[in-house]
Amino acid sequence: MNSLAVPMTDNVLAEEAGGQSVPATLDAFLAQVERRAFRMAELQLGHREDAFDAVQDAMLRLVRHYRDKPAVEWSPLFWGILRRRIVDLQRRRKVRSIVVGWLGGGHDGDGDELPAWEPADSGPGPLDRLHDAQSWRDMAAAVRKLPQRQREAFMLRVLEGLDVADTARAMGCSEGSVKTHLSRAMHHLRDQLEEWR
Repeated sequence: MNSLAVPMTDNVLAEEAGGQSVPATLDAFLAQVERRAFRMAELQLGHREDAFDAVQDAMLRLVRHYRDKPAVEWSPLFWGILRRRIVDLQRRRKVRSIVVGWLGGGHDGDGDELPAWEPADSGPGPLDRLHDAQSWRDMAAAVRKLPQRQREAFMLRVLEGLDVADTARAMGCSEGSVKTHLSRAMHHLRDQLEEWR
């Protein structure tokens, strides 16, 4: 995956309010998050090409609409854009499945025939082969079973490491809701992954 080249004048690191340094150029920020973003998208979508499309689209939207925002705002903006893009793709997949199921096919707005939708392969995916660990598969399966908002809170807070405020902005909800969703997600995952403790 190639990150987007975004010319900016300052190449030094900026300081976040919490004391952590963040890349001062949008190009550096995108290079820093692209792998984690792809993993998150692939885990939620279960399809490598859809995940690639979602991440690239989120990057493009960040560049087009928010390049002039301060560097400390890029992270919650990007993760919020990616979350919404993933939800959009999941909705389209569901609608396509319904159309194909009802009509045995269908046509898009341009009159082209829609391909038959097939659910994602439940066998080992690229990340499973890459890590070659049963624990990863079990964790991924448990995370996929979480309700959507719990899954988002878990992935943004635990896997991406955003703080509560940034997670709330990315998810478009209150900080209290983030804490509730994360608490429920952690409880569910502990039950599901008890044998790995």
